[in-house]
Amino acid sequence: MEIKDLLDQVKKGSLSVEEAEGILRKRPFEEMGYAKLDGQRELRTGFAEVVFCQGKADEHLLSIYKRLYEMDGRVFGTRASKHQYEWIRECFPQVKYDEVSRILRIDAPGDEERKLEGCIAVCTAGTADIPVAEEAAQTIEYFGSKAVRIYDVGVSGIHRLLSRVDVIQEANCVVTIAGMEGALASVIGGLVNKPVIAVPTSVGYGANFGGLSALMTMINSCANGIAVVNIDNGYGAGYMATQINRLAVGGNTHE
Repeated sequence: MEIKDLLDQVKKGSLSVEEAEGILRKRPFEEMGYAKLDGQRELRTGFAEVVFCQGKADEHLLSIYKRLYEMDGRVFGTRASKHQYEWIRECFPQVKYDEVSRILRIDAPGDEERKLEGCIAVCTAGTADIPVAEEAAQTIEYFGSKAVRIYDVGVSGIHRLLSRVDVIQEANCVVTIAGMEGALASVIGGLVNKPVIAVPTSVGYGANFGGLSALMTMINSCANGIAVVNIDNGYGAGYMATQINRLAVGGNTHE
């Protein structure tokens, strides 16, 4: 819940002043010893805390999911393994795992029926970039924005991109995901009047240097309006794109 939503509930009478005061007086984080859960993050930023699953001990991960679920009734985790999914499923049978994006999420009742706001185009240069793209797209959808997937439209067959350029131009923001030399972001940047978030991926042969070649191309793009996130950081791109989309559809409005 954001501060504006909290105040609106007080104004409507669905939340008392005392209840609102209790929420605002809560500690800014919950100390768990091995983790400090930021229960007020959504109040401050409009986005609840997300779990980076990779590298976490099983017991720690389960405890974090339990507490976040108690707080919000839903949990979103990135970079999860199949083992972590099976571990969390023992306690939460409703948990969903996507092996492509490695997203591990527990949805709230009604999440699947809610209306997604605005439009964000998520484009990949190749099929091998889809895991990063799905991390971005599912982040976008989890936080209430609409993602339109436009995959395998890299510069080696520019006609594929041009066949979808009308859809891309209508979006409020474009996430462009590419490995190899990362040229797709520059091409799209020259075709749209909306912000482009470029995501370099580690897809490519040896001189790609694990995504560094795509990263350098995107950072040095001569096209305007391009911002670049870290290599393979689909989540970061999806988060930023959602912020932009929310502004486009009217402030921080989201469900």
